[in-house]
Amino acid sequence: MPRPPRSSAQPSLKARAITALARRDYSRKELHQKLSAFAESEQALEDLLDLLETKKLLSNARFADAFVNQRQAKFGLSRLVYELEQHGLDPELVQAQKQQLAQTENQRAFAVWAKRFGFPPGNALEKAKQMRFLASRGFSPEVYRWLEARNFAPTDIQLP
Repeated sequence: MPRPPRSSAQPSLKARAITALARRDYSRKELHQKLSAFAESEQALEDLLDLLETKKLLSNARFADAFVNQRQAKFGLSRLVYELEQHGLDPELVQAQKQQLAQTENQRAFAVWAKRFGFPPGNALEKAKQMRFLASRGFSPEVYRWLEARNFAPTDIQLP
């Protein structure tokens, strides 16, 4: 069955915003950047974002929760906090997420380490490689030392 022809009219700014938010949550800053090319004026865009927040279609808190839930299985505290800050979230919101992430940092680091390596390092080169890997994922050196002190065994670790 053939598709009906598309209308030549461009979607409104509000329609673009709602379509984007239907796909996933955005931070206010991120949605602002996405829509700024289509806005007639800065004020019109700010008014739309205010309206979306009033109607609870746009929420930085909901974005932060979804963002952290999606990425916490792969990344450490420092990387996640950095990325949240890059999205222009309130410092209080970032701090709340940081406190929640800190509670599971060691368990998440073990899971990431076990998935990638699964065995303790046999020499200094392997140790450096494993430390660099965890550091690149946003885990601190203290977390690696915590794993090392437990000989990389999941003794008192509860994985999700």
